[in-house]
Amino acid sequence: MKVGIKKMSTIRSNWVNFLRQYGPIPQNDNMYDETIQSILRKTKVTPIRIDMEYLEELVDNFKSENPYSVILTGTAGDGKTFYCREIWNRLGGSENKWAENNKIEELVVDEFKFIFIKDLSELMEDEREILSTMADSIMGFENRTVFLVAANDGQLLETWKMVKPTYNVIETKNCIEDLLVEGKKERVGFSLKLYNLSKINSATLLPKIIEEVINNPGWEECIDCPFNNSNEAFCPIIENKKRLEEETSLITKRLVDLLTLCEINEIHTPLRQLLLLVSNMLLGHPDVRDKLLKCSDISKINENNTTYLASIYRNIFGENLSERKRNLTDIFVTLNKFGIGSETNTLVDNILIFGEDDHDYYELYEQLILSDKQYGADNVFISEKKAYLEGVVEDKNNFLEMLKSQRQRLFFVIPEKLVDRLKLWNLTTFQYAGEFLDQVYRVIKESQRVKPQYLTRLVRGLNRITTGLLVQNNDQLILSTSGNYSQAKISRVLEEMVSVSPKRGEYIKFDLDEDNQKLNLSVSFTSDLSPVVLNLQLVRYEFISRVAEGALPGSFSRECYEDILAFKSRLLKKLNDRRIADGEIEETQNSLKLLKVNDKGIVEYKTLEVF
Repeated sequence: MKVGIKKMSTIRSNWVNFLRQYGPIPQNDNMYDETIQSILRKTKVTPIRIDMEYLEELVDNFKSENPYSVILTGTAGDGKTFYCREIWNRLGGSENKWAENNKIEELVVDEFKFIFIKDLSELMEDEREILSTMADSIMGFENRTVFLVAANDGQLLETWKMVKPTYNVIETKNCIEDLLVEGKKERVGFSLKLYNLSKINSATLLPKIIEEVINNPGWEECIDCPFNNSNEAFCPIIENKKRLEEETSLITKRLVDLLTLCEINEIHTPLRQLLLLVSNMLLGHPDVRDKLLKCSDISKINENNTTYLASIYRNIFGENLSERKRNLTDIFVTLNKFGIGSETNTLVDNILIFGEDDHDYYELYEQLILSDKQYGADNVFISEKKAYLEGVVEDKNNFLEMLKSQRQRLFFVIPEKLVDRLKLWNLTTFQYAGEFLDQVYRVIKESQRVKPQYLTRLVRGLNRITTGLLVQNNDQLILSTSGNYSQAKISRVLEEMVSVSPKRGEYIKFDLDEDNQKLNLSVSFTSDLSPVVLNLQLVRYEFISRVAEGALPGSFSRECYEDILAFKSRLLKKLNDRRIADGEIEETQNSLKLLKVNDKGIVEYKTLEVF
C-alpha cells in the first residue's frame, strides 16, 4: 500500500509550488515582484489578488482631467511595485513592456505623459535629474507630465537632496518632508499626493490575504491526491488549509488580535511579510528543502512519522526554520515577541501533562488535546509525555519543545468560552493584552464607555510608580516630588491631586489620537490648557497594570519606568502653567504638603508652613 502511495505522491501541484515562492526562501528582494510575475506567466496559476486600499483612488487620479503626481512610500514589501504595475495596466500599458524591468517607463494617454519610476533608490546620478522635471510638474510648470514614483521611506528625502537645488526642487523637497512628518497626503499649492503604504493596517489586510489564498482555484489540483482523505496517511498541507478555512477556526481571529496589538504598538508588518506568513503557515516543515513542503515531500514525512512537525500552529511562529533564519524574518521576530509557547500558566501545563490521568483535568484534556489526533494527541507527543512522566525520557529538551508547540497550538484553539477560565493571555508575555485590546482599545474605537475599573487600576499603578509608595489611591492621580527633584525614586512632597472624574476642567480618560489608531491616557488640569497625553502602548499598559496589582515586571521595567517619569515631568510642567495662569505660585511656595500612607494604603498629607 505504501508503494502505491509513494508512486502516486509524485503528482505535482503548480499551485503549491507557486505558493512556496511567497515563503521564506532565498530571493533577490529587488526582483521579488518580477520573479512572481515571471512564474505566473510560465505556470498559468491564478494569481493572488488582494483588494488594495488605495488602488481605485489612484487609478481615478491618473484618469482625471487634472491628475496629480504621486509618490508611493513605505517599507520594503508594502506593495509599491504592485501598485505601480496595476496602475500601468489600468492605464493601458503593455505587460510585456513592463516586464522588461526598466527603471523608468513612460506611457502617453490622452495628451498626458505618465512617467513611472519603479524604485527611486536605483536611479544613478545622471538619471536623478528627471526629478527636476517632476518638481516642475508638481509646482505647475509641466502640466502635461505626471509622475508615479515608488520609494522606500528611508531613501525618499535622501534622494531628493542629491538633485540640483532649483527653486522648484527645494520647494518640492520641503513639501514632501512636511507630508511625511505630518502624516498627510497632500498640501495646497502642490500637484502632488503622497501615499505612505506603511499606514495600511496589517491586521485588516491579513484576513483578505488568507481568504484569497484558501479560495484560490489552484487547490482543485489536490482533489485527486491519494493523501487527501486517506485513512493511512494524510497531507499536512491540506490539513492546514482546512484548519485555516473552518468557520469556527480561531487562527485568523487570534492572528488579527496579535497584529492589531502590534499596530497599536507602532510595529507595522508589510504586505510581503503577511504573504510569507500565510505561505509558511500552510507549507512549513523543518525536514524538507527550504523548510517548505512540496507534494513530493508528503510520502517521506508520513513514513518518518514527522507530519506533526508541519503543524500550522508551529509554522505561525516560524518553528520550521532555523533559529538564525527565524530571527532574520521580520514577521516571526514580531510574533515571537509575544512569547507564545515559552510562557504558560499552571492550569494549561497540568492539562497538557497530567490531563490523561487526572480526573480534575480530563474533560479539558479530552476537549483540547484528544480531539486533535494530528497536532494534539499525535502518537509522538503521547509517547514522549509518557516517557517524561515515567522518568525514562532520553532527551528532556525534545519533550519541552513539544510542550512549547502544544502551548502555541492551544493559543489558537482555546474557545472563547474558556478564555477567562484558562487565562489565554497568560500564554503570552502580556497578561493584560486581551483586556487592553477588547475591553479598552476596541471599546474606545466603537465610541463606547470603558468600564471604570480599567482606568482606576491604571491610576493606582501610576501613583505607585510616581510616588514610590505602595498606595491604594485610584480615584485621584497623585503628583508629588522630593521637594526639588521630580524624578526621585520616592516623592513625598504633594504638589497636586487630579480627579479621575470630571471636575472643574479636571479629568483623566482614555482616548484615541488624531489618526484613530493609537490609544492615549489624557490628563487635564483645566479646560483652559491642553491635556497631557501618555501614549498607551501595550508594553506601558502591561507595566502599569502589573505594578498596580503589586508586581514589578523587571523584564521591561527600566524603559517603561523612565517613560512614566518623563510623563510625570510633563504633568508637573502643565501644573505649573495652571498655577501661573491662576496666580497660585506664591501660595504654593509658602507651604509643603508631606505625604503619609495610612494602614489602608490611602495617602494622607500634613501641611508644613515654610518661613
